[in-house]
Amino acid sequence: MLITKTFHDVPSALDNGRPIRIYVISPNVPSYPHAKFPGIVCFSEIYQVTGPVERFAGQIASHGYVVACPSTYHEFQGPDPIPYDVEGTDRGNKYKVEKALAAYNEDATLSIDLLCSLKNCNGKIAATGMCLGGHLAFRAAFDPRVLSSVCFFATDIHSASLGKGKDDSLVRVRNGDLTGEVVMIFGKQDTHVPRAGRDLIRKTLEDADVTTSFLEVQAQHAFIRDESSKGRWDAALTRSLFSYMMEVFDRTVARDLGPKEGDGGAIEHVC
Repeated sequence: MLITKTFHDVPSALDNGRPIRIYVISPNVPSYPHAKFPGIVCFSEIYQVTGPVERFAGQIASHGYVVACPSTYHEFQGPDPIPYDVEGTDRGNKYKVEKALAAYNEDATLSIDLLCSLKNCNGKIAATGMCLGGHLAFRAAFDPRVLSSVCFFATDIHSASLGKGKDDSLVRVRNGDLTGEVVMIFGKQDTHVPRAGRDLIRKTLEDADVTTSFLEVQAQHAFIRDESSKGRWDAALTRSLFSYMMEVFDRTVARDLGPKEGDGGAIEHVC
């Protein structure tokens, strides 16, 4: 499908009314002005909505989804992307720990609210993101409107180190706050989330009986970034996992399956 891009500046109650810019990339189907599509919130890495993030979101939109990309650091700067250089990396990491957890939560709520208000969105919502955005997509799933989240190399979940002070992501999982489907994707050579951290996330999700798929692949951190990846971009693996993600979205928000009833019954042990 063809796509179009626009943006909305949405006031933030936690930032003295200063707006968060949310970019929206939508399918464009000529001669069908009343078409409606599911919505996806796509959370960025620490560099805000860069070229790689926009291209990733655009590919999702072209499959028939309205995609909202929030500019995460509106408390500290404008919506322009942060450079993929040393200064930009230091700045993004600094903002990441200075931003309040409640402000991250508000960004997700505002993005979901915006999608649900758009005339071309049918109100069925999922989320995705990478790096910082993977963690934010994970937290977005605490909103019952988010039916599934696909999280690429989500940072800081295992260490509870998102935002000012410690975050409560795994605590909330243990408390039963995550009711949708979650897909966690990590590179086994990712130095940001070591094996012990990945094991902790997996065990917490499984112990809480969250519908989870946990994928560990032969890759480093940021392996889906097609620009300034520092030699880590794996295009073939990215393509494969993008297809995996789209299966999840197609099944959870692109179809009207009605409410879930029961657990599917006992699995028969057959060969």
